[in-house]
Amino acid sequence: MLMIPADLQMEAAMPEPTRLERLLFRLEAQHRCLGWAFREIGNRPGIVFEMGLGHGRTYDHLRSYLPGRDIYVFDREVDCFADCTPPADRLLLGDIGDRLAAAAARFAGQVVLAHSDLGSYGEAHNTAMSALVSRLLPPALAPGAIVLSDLPLDLAGAQSLPLPAGTREDRYFVYRNGAA
Repeated sequence: MLMIPADLQMEAAMPEPTRLERLLFRLEAQHRCLGWAFREIGNRPGIVFEMGLGHGRTYDHLRSYLPGRDIYVFDREVDCFADCTPPADRLLLGDIGDRLAAAAARFAGQVVLAHSDLGSYGEAHNTAMSALVSRLLPPALAPGAIVLSDLPLDLAGAQSLPLPAGTREDRYFVYRNGAA
């Protein structure tokens, strides 16, 4: 639980986390899950899919901790820090459904780590993104591939895994594809 300094505590406890706390909890979960995934994939060959470039922070983290890996990044447009822009040949811009379907066919069975950060504050959007990734991603996954997501997924051939120790429930979701 988040520790609030005594001088900032209110009389009544807040019934649910604030938006700031929810963001913090999600980022903590994302960081822990990524660290765990880096250890899990180790030196296994394969490429990485980063679905949702955003400002490029996670892409920066991936390329720093997975040097030498081919990381393919999906987004509608480039809206990231200049130093976090992927190389043009690994930046797949446009409709995520179209781009992911094409990439899944092109890289069938080669993706060892997939990170999906496509959620928003809209329930309809989240439901659509979860269904889309669940439907299109599995053909790209290598045996034993790790999938991390900010949304729950229903991936054919993959099993849900427990979150790394210390990670808050329902902030991130972890899956492993079939037998390695």
